[in-house]
Formats: sequence, C-alpha cells, structure tokens
Amino acid sequence: MKIAVPYENGQVFQHFGHSGQFKIYDVEDGRITAERIAVPAGSGHGALAGFLSGLEVDTLICGGIGAGAQEALAQAGIRLYGGVTGGADEAVRALLAGTLDYSAEVRCGRHDHHREHGHCGEDHHGCAGNSGRCGG
Repeated sequence: MKIAVPYENGQVFQHFGHSGQFKIYDVEDGRITAERIAVPAGSGHGALAGFLSGLEVDTLICGGIGAGAQEALAQAGIRLYGGVTGGADEAVRALLAGTLDYSAEVRCGRHDHHREHGHCGEDHHGCAGNSGRCGG
C-alpha cells in the first residue's frame, strides 16, 4: 500500500487542488516502512491525480476536496479518505489502526464561489461544484 497526504508543516493540508507537497508513506503488513516528501510539478486536480498515480499511490488522506478532484482520483484508482484534519503522521497511523475519522461526504470548504467568483460550477484547481459551495 502507498498512502499520500497533502502536507504542510506536519499537518494535513486542507485544499487538495493547491497542495504544494505530499508526504508519501510506503506500508507493508500494516506498518509504515518508508516515508518521503514529494513535490508535484503542477497544480489542479487533474495534474495532482496524475502525479499521485505516477508515484503508484493507491490511497489518499486529505482535508477539503472538490467533486472534480474526487472523480479524477476515482478514475486513477486511488481510494479517498477526505475531511481529515490534524497531523499527517497521526492520520496515517489512525488509518492503519482502523480508527481514522474521515468523511465520505467531504467537500471543499476553502471559499464561497458565489461571493468570490460570481457563480459556482467552475473548476478552481480541484474545487468545483454547483450548489453554492465548493464541491456541492
């Protein structure tokens, strides 16, 4: 298993489409065997899903993530655990222990598209939706 976490200052970075780096964990027999930081060349959900797929990541733990990013990850065969906050290392250990607190209904909560962009439904680097809030 290979797990990726959008990473900033030891924490789960909260906006997938703007992730500047990921912490990658190699897992064997339920134990972390290696970890490293990987920096993507691009941003936006399509580029990031491709980047993670190229690293052979099969699981992503993240904070906020829009519907377009969720679809791109699903197409890449990457299992998603979204809506996670706190320390990245702690989140991975919790996932391995079966105690990770995540949301199957995760949405990007970075900003209100109606106020900031005039309407929703646009893809803003992984933050897309149609209900007046990101990922709606």
